Amino acid sequence: MSGKVYRNIWNLFAYIMLAVLTIICVIPFLSMFINATLESAVITSSFRLIPGKFTVRNYTGLIVAVNAWAGLRNSLFISCMTMIGAVYMSGITAYGFAKYRFKHREKLFWVLLATMMLPAQLGIIGVFQLMMGFGLLNSHFAIILPAMVNASAVFFIRQYIEGYFPDSIMESARIDGCGELKIFHRIAVPIIMPALATQAIFIFVASWNNFIGPLILLFDNQKFTLPLMIQQTQSSVGLRDWGVMYFGLSFAVLPILIVFIFCSRFMVKGLVMGSLKE
Repeated sequence: MSGKVYRNIWNLFAYIMLAVLTIICVIPFLSMFINATLESAVITSSFRLIPGKFTVRNYTGLIVAVNAWAGLRNSLFISCMTMIGAVYMSGITAYGFAKYRFKHREKLFWVLLATMMLPAQLGIIGVFQLMMGFGLLNSHFAIILPAMVNASAVFFIRQYIEGYFPDSIMESARIDGCGELKIFHRIAVPIIMPALATQAIFIFVASWNNFIGPLILLFDNQKFTLPLMIQQTQSSVGLRDWGVMYFGLSFAVLPILIVFIFCSRFMVKGLVMGSLKE
């Protein structure tokens, strides 16, 4: 068997495996959206991939059970503010670790990375006490402020800066009279924008899916995020109305899918470029 034939067979096998894995990944989401259009009796009795006629009824049931649109607004506000704050703080922190030489720099960086090994749930009691001391309990900022510290984003952006932002650019800017913050905002940020955009997507999705934080720190139903409100549908409509529950899940997942569809090319570009160094 020639090498060309062997490669063609291998490529065909790889394509088949990729197609199978794609179907396995897509079917659960497709089934969720399909179930959002079906009645509860059909969902519990059979598996279907054909949309039903109960979309409006399930939507009405969701709106009656919880204020889903308020939850959507709350989640968008929290996720967008968290994304902006975390990306900026991570970017300027990574820039400091990458371009400035100070005592115990590497030790501090390793301490920062060590926090990635600890589950976020372990610090929820400390966060609760801290926000109570600041008087921010039952406010969206109690969720936003702690999430602005993101060790994994700092690590990723630092690696990107070290590979794509040489010291010679900083030295030239200093000779021209640029201050340190101006160098970061006017020169560094445009260069490292792919890394910032990549982390922005990850941070937005993580903030959107955050359940434990809002559950512990928010008490007012009108301030609840969308995942919390969707969880409430289980007690509001009962376990039997699966159509309403699936519609709520689809309602919560759809914004993330939209963000991924429009921003995936930036994420792939940032990940690919971040893995290389000049």
